[in-house]
Amino acid sequence: MSAHANRMHFMPYRRLDRLISNKSPASPNTARSLAASAAIIVVALAFSALLNRLAAKKAERDNPPVGKFLKVGGVRLHYLEHGKGEPLVLLHGNAGMIQDFSSSGLIDQAAEKYRVIVFDRPGFGYSERPRGTLWTHAAQADLIHEALSQMGIRHATVLGHSWGASVALAMALKYPAMVTGLILASGYFYPSLRGDVVILSGPSFPLIGDIMSHTISPILARLMRPLFMRKIFGPASTPKKFAQFPKEMAFRPSQIRASSAETALMIPDAFGSCKEYSGMKMPVVIIAGEQDRLIDINQQSARLCRDIADSTLHRVPGVGHMVHQSATDAVMAAINEAAGARREQPGVASLGRPT
Repeated sequence: MSAHANRMHFMPYRRLDRLISNKSPASPNTARSLAASAAIIVVALAFSALLNRLAAKKAERDNPPVGKFLKVGGVRLHYLEHGKGEPLVLLHGNAGMIQDFSSSGLIDQAAEKYRVIVFDRPGFGYSERPRGTLWTHAAQADLIHEALSQMGIRHATVLGHSWGASVALAMALKYPAMVTGLILASGYFYPSLRGDVVILSGPSFPLIGDIMSHTISPILARLMRPLFMRKIFGPASTPKKFAQFPKEMAFRPSQIRASSAETALMIPDAFGSCKEYSGMKMPVVIIAGEQDRLIDINQQSARLCRDIADSTLHRVPGVGHMVHQSATDAVMAAINEAAGARREQPGVASLGRPT
């Protein structure tokens, strides 16, 4: 082959080599820009995590514990006890705390007749939520049952709101001898398609969830709170008394992660429990706002009433998800109804403190 032919033979490869070298994955300037952007993001996340930590500490200083503590199976539970009489246990919903019930006025009303015991459920308020446990409805039912047993309570009327209603229902299924009357307010009992579960479950995932709950999630929660308030209270307005609820406590990273975890468990927990409802024997009073914008009461509360033979359903007109806040008197009447129905059962005596 001639020298000229040899040069022609290799020319395409030289041009290809030049093209490849001209289209390198990243020029030095591009690499520096990417590194600078990554550094800015890391600094911003670290700064937001610091601000959220400081805000959480301030929230706890401004809102010290209102009750007492009990150690149950290695878990430190915060609870409030008020009044005398037959035991009445109140279990708050997702993102709630003891103050959800105290601000509503329900604790003071009920304490005129009952020994009211209100728990911060695991991860909320001042109760611990150890990472080694999957805090399903059943797991929380076990914890509350053990706590009540330690307090010397053998029988109680139990009220649960929203996610707390599922815990109360799990208690009734697992410990029917203890739960002598049941009030379920604005509960979610049967699996259904819910887009909000996908959207709000992010902070519950390992690693990425920790980053989210300590950085962007508290910021987003504050921005979304006005919309969320309209969602849970509507069509009723948010009552002035709800201002007593310590909202900054709900923005703490630990509580946001607990709330997200409970959102993620809504559907699978309902799948696991819904076939057992028909076997319940104690009196059950179901109450829900007729215009609940968070949960379809026809698919949930009304269906549950059909499945449980000894149950009644009260639809409260003009009220949304926060029925205990917007219609406190109606919820108090439901408590008295459940406790009264239990007392009317043959062979049931008054159930106060054990002697």
